[in-house]
Amino acid sequence: MPKLVALDLPGGPRFVDELRRTWDGGDAVFPVDQRFPARMKADLVERFGAAEVVTGDERTRTTSGRPVEPGDAAVVATSGSSGTPKGVVLTHAAIAASAEATSHRLAVTTDDHWLACLPLSHVGGLSVVFRALHTGTRLTVHPGFDAAAVEASGASLVSLVAATLHRIDPTVFRTIVLGGSRPPVERPANTVTTYGSTETGSGVVYDQVPLDGVELRIVDDEIHVRGAMTLRCYRDGSDPKSPEGWLPTGDLGELAADGRLTVHGRRGDLIITGGENVWPEAIEATLLTHPAVADAAVYGREDPEWGQVVCTLVVPVAGLERPTIDDLRTQVKSSLPAYCAPRQVTFRDDLPRTGLGKLARAELAEFDH
Repeated sequence: MPKLVALDLPGGPRFVDELRRTWDGGDAVFPVDQRFPARMKADLVERFGAAEVVTGDERTRTTSGRPVEPGDAAVVATSGSSGTPKGVVLTHAAIAASAEATSHRLAVTTDDHWLACLPLSHVGGLSVVFRALHTGTRLTVHPGFDAAAVEASGASLVSLVAATLHRIDPTVFRTIVLGGSRPPVERPANTVTTYGSTETGSGVVYDQVPLDGVELRIVDDEIHVRGAMTLRCYRDGSDPKSPEGWLPTGDLGELAADGRLTVHGRRGDLIITGGENVWPEAIEATLLTHPAVADAAVYGREDPEWGQVVCTLVVPVAGLERPTIDDLRTQVKSSLPAYCAPRQVTFRDDLPRTGLGKLARAELAEFDH
């Protein structure tokens, strides 16, 4: 039976070589997050059932290996903002479907050159490698994000997150694919925003429009996705899809008459204050238009009168006077209903984020005091 091989390697030619070698042998890969401590790496290797671990120049056998199914290509750890990572099983067929759909939407040709500089343990970075290998496109893989190296790569296509976009000259690329967290309010014309997850094998909606072969529906306000690129199952054998192949995403949103998707956020992120539904991301985007706000996170605090009240964490712009709560409320009320305006502000030097720049919303609860 084919096995799972953990690639405990930094991004670079060696990672790609070992991935090819593993696939050529009929096995599947599990890219290990290089930022994790040794104990956490070992825990995931055991939990996901990797039979071998590639580190340095060695391949070491484990005692916890479990077979994968023929056709399985990769097990990728989920990178959501909360919870223990799950192992998402992606097949070669799913990877091919994703690579073809994304390459068609981006009009990728053999003259293009992909740069992978996001963590390869996350699907946002790994999918760049997958689609380049599948389409035969030139590929450069960096061990991490370095602004100077990114600009000097000579690549025409790159996948970035919002936190890295402002650190480079975007004009050196033909197209920049943005994922991970909400896009900046103002972004370069050559950027494409994406919506997707580890379970969908990368982005499946580009600039609000589903890729070819991707179906969307809304069930009780929740976004469901169906397409050939979705996961086969989780590593524990459970399958989140319906018998008809629909994947509930846990994200709430709506579809316009023309099929364009608007994502409101995770179901658990919804704030209900005075009976009104409030979405943190809309408020955060508005707060970021204030000249003295560098970053912002919004969450709900339990309240006996209102059910929840809207609170915000704000990273102020260095060198400018901090905005007051009245300033922030006025800013929000200029474009959103008054019930969206925060009633409490806490200033921070930074905000808790995941490796791909998503707000670690579960950690915001510690400010409920």
